[in-house]
Amino acid sequence: MGENWTDRDVPSQQGRVAVITGANTGLGFDTAKTLAEKGATVVLAVRDVAKGKQAAARLGSAADVTVQELDLSSLESVRAAAAELHGSLPKIDLLVNNAGVMYPPRQTTRDGFELQFGTNHLGHFAFTGLLLDLLLPVGGSRVVTVASIAHRIRAAIHFDDLQWENSYDRVAAYGQAKLANLMFAYELQRRLAPHGTTASLAAHPGVARTELMRNSPAIARALFPVVAPLFTQSSEAGALPILRAATDPAALGGQYYGPAGLGGYRGRPEVVASTPQSYDAGIQRRLWTVSEELTGVKFPVG
Repeated sequence: MGENWTDRDVPSQQGRVAVITGANTGLGFDTAKTLAEKGATVVLAVRDVAKGKQAAARLGSAADVTVQELDLSSLESVRAAAAELHGSLPKIDLLVNNAGVMYPPRQTTRDGFELQFGTNHLGHFAFTGLLLDLLLPVGGSRVVTVASIAHRIRAAIHFDDLQWENSYDRVAAYGQAKLANLMFAYELQRRLAPHGTTASLAAHPGVARTELMRNSPAIARALFPVVAPLFTQSSEAGALPILRAATDPAALGGQYYGPAGLGGYRGRPEVVASTPQSYDAGIQRRLWTVSEELTGVKFPVG
């Protein structure tokens, strides 16, 4: 396994229950596909139920797959989805926080949060907190939060203007959101460690060819077909770091998986390092406190 880890190395998932956000397309779908093929019961947590049902149909009649409505840009929807999953699932072995938006024009969520920070971070923060009681009793359970190499690009946690109300830079706002994803994953592991049952890990796909690129600046979209073969990889390859973090028996809480190639753009999935600021425990704790205040969700750990 090791250096040449592929989806063939995913062990049997028979008896495991996996909830994956944004699983109707791209990385989420490819992650769901492999887990279902390995025997997992998979919940596609998606904003568009019709697209979720189409995705479930593509997985085939043999797959044990259900669709759960979830709009991460609405705390009301997040709470409703968590309540429904409590009614339908006896446990959760794996939660993959994958859904996200990238580089949109400035918009706000239904709760008034900047769309990227509100969806990518706060929505997943709340969803995880509300479902954690279904994971904690399960030995070997995991939360995998999908980050990005964008956490390196003009990224910081702007506590003085988290919602970008004074000015808006969509690239920097995305960097903040993905840095927040990483800091959440690391802080969650610190709080989970004393319990000894559930681990929190992070992963990133490199630069994967998915629908997430649709809001990129025009020049980036124009150049993409030219540079894509050099700096990108398929969605299926991009899903491998997520799958390894989710299923590799040797993976440990607090680890960050990504492509091992130059720049982290592509390559085989391995443990990688994130930026020094992402490991700042003081900022992690402050972000956690602010996230609890903004979402109204308190975790049953820490």
